[in-house]
Amino acid sequence: MSRRSGGLAGIWAEAQRQQQRGLEAQLRQQREEERRRRAYEREVNRSRREQQAAYRQQREAEARRRTEELDARVEELSGLLVAGCRAPAFRAAALARPEELEPFAPGPLARPVAMPDPNQYQAGAGWGAGRRAQAQAEARARFEHDWHAAQAAEAQRQRQLAEYRRQYDAWAAARLAEIRAHNAGIARMGQALRAADPEAAVEYFSAALYASAVWPEGFPRRIAAAYDPAARQLVLDWELPRYDVVPGTKLVRYLPGSDQDKETPRPVTQRRALYREVLARSALLVLHELFAADEFGALESVAFNGFVDDHDPATGRRTEFFLVTVMAPRSLFAGLRLEQVSPVDCLTEALRGQLSARPDQYAAVRPGRRPEEVAGGVVTHGGEEEPDLFAMDPLDFEALVAELFRAMGMQAVTTQRSNDGGVDVDALDPTPIRGGSLVVQVKRYRNTVPPTAVRDLYGTVQSLGANKGVLVTTSGFGPGSHTFAQGKPLELVSGPELVDLLHRHGLRARLGDGGGGGGGGGARSAGAAGRVPAPRDEPPASAPEAEDYNVLGMTWSGRVAVDVCALVCHGNRVLSDDHFVFFNNPGTPDGTVRALPAGTPDRAALRVAFDALPEPADRLVLVAAVDPEADPHADLSGFQDAGIRLLDPDRTELARLEVSGGRPGETALTLGSFRRRPGGDWDFVLGGKGYEGGLEDLLRDYGIDVE
Repeated sequence: MSRRSGGLAGIWAEAQRQQQRGLEAQLRQQREEERRRRAYEREVNRSRREQQAAYRQQREAEARRRTEELDARVEELSGLLVAGCRAPAFRAAALARPEELEPFAPGPLARPVAMPDPNQYQAGAGWGAGRRAQAQAEARARFEHDWHAAQAAEAQRQRQLAEYRRQYDAWAAARLAEIRAHNAGIARMGQALRAADPEAAVEYFSAALYASAVWPEGFPRRIAAAYDPAARQLVLDWELPRYDVVPGTKLVRYLPGSDQDKETPRPVTQRRALYREVLARSALLVLHELFAADEFGALESVAFNGFVDDHDPATGRRTEFFLVTVMAPRSLFAGLRLEQVSPVDCLTEALRGQLSARPDQYAAVRPGRRPEEVAGGVVTHGGEEEPDLFAMDPLDFEALVAELFRAMGMQAVTTQRSNDGGVDVDALDPTPIRGGSLVVQVKRYRNTVPPTAVRDLYGTVQSLGANKGVLVTTSGFGPGSHTFAQGKPLELVSGPELVDLLHRHGLRARLGDGGGGGGGGGARSAGAAGRVPAPRDEPPASAPEAEDYNVLGMTWSGRVAVDVCALVCHGNRVLSDDHFVFFNNPGTPDGTVRALPAGTPDRAALRVAFDALPEPADRLVLVAAVDPEADPHADLSGFQDAGIRLLDPDRTELARLEVSGGRPGETALTLGSFRRRPGGDWDFVLGGKGYEGGLEDLLRDYGIDVE
């Protein structure tokens, strides 16, 4: 029989057991904390790996996209002749206009004014005969008053309707007469072509070349032509693309180690050979389009001279280098199967033409017959004869835009100068499903179109119930305009895009001395042609330049102290140390980017004049970094709900751009970058790459050495 121990021994044993349990609990707690710490570290590492993998995938996808664009460009150049041969031939009927007019639509004027109903004017019962009589008299008086007012309103409506009908009939008669006169002119041109009229021949075949839609982007459209009626020969000087039309880069690969894109150059011999083929294809395609368009038998042969317009390296002056020349008889050309030929061999052997052996170095050939050698004069298109959009009369400019829409297959008319509701051109796209009514505003600006104009256009589209709004300008649009237009039935057409569209549809134009599109020749400035009145939608000359900027307001949640900085870059390299804007350098030397005091609800703000940024700059990178003096041990895990408010100079919010929040362990973060588009506009690209080494680590990636 056992018995429990007592006394001091029992107390001591119980104390030992309690101590042992405490130690075991402490060990369990330590093990649990260690387990949680390792799990947290694994989660952090996993998140970092995922972020790095996502970033790497994004950069690799961008490199693949650039490579695909290069391959597509080379394929487009290689297939130029085949695509041109398969395109439908130009016909004179394409120049004719259908005798279709917009129907008479009086709108509310078509609805007669409703006459008052006598039954609605019954007098109440009343308490006495006198009161009832008075009530009946008052009801009758109200009815007669309203009836006379309705009769007057109906008479006024009928007068307005008749006047509006008269105006419509006058407009319709004038419009129909214009269309019939135009079509009669087309018919007369066909008769003149059969009679070998030089002027008609040059105009018709020039229109055929300008109407072609097979030429790739960036190809010039400048010609000088003359027609020899005795030989039935068209003599043509045609501008060819320069050597840079062939991409110098063959492949783009992303290198994770250096976080840079590596461009593999295209072999020089391959690029030179492809350029010669492009010139040969271009010459053959011009000949094909001319002979295919000749439905009147006006061409027996074509004398073609192809030139490149560039600076002479010896003199620095603008010079025309002739690289191709050929005289092609119709009888010989008709026997060629252009889709199967080798372009260079076909041009030099079958047609006995000349092609420069080294066109990349402008090794010229002697041109054959030139247009100025033909009696009767030369007609030039695409050079100095192109009208300057900046110097054009505002009404002529609107008429040109309307003509462009008509050339694109739409019905378009300019509106009245007053009471147009903010619409300069009314257009109707007859295309099923995606077509419909369009309202077009025309802004002949030299500075960037403000976002308020885009918002006003959207309001007009909504109020008129149109399918789409189109804003056409001679300048460009800022990021606020593009951000507002996203997801809305709005189309923004900048100056260079407008010139390209005009040239693609057989119309001529340039933007000041810079040309901008197909015309490559010199151009007179607006001042040389004399001053013209400013259009009604042009900002006054005294408008301050301060209007051409945006404010970027930075918002985020969390108590961590963060500095927001900006880097003005070309690619992934800052232009200079002075183009890194932070707390010790509050602005760039030219003042295009500078820090501003933040206003509610922003916690940081920058002022950016996008259009005034230096020409080499194609990116504005925004970054956030922990302030090491205020929070030496903090990371960006407390930097959350971050965003950028895009504001106009009046601090009106134009758009809100969401950016990535911070992650544990990171002390610097790329928020995103504004990138310049080829047309000069700016788009925002989301960032997200984090750095554990803080701002110094980030700056090394952008070419700044931090001591």
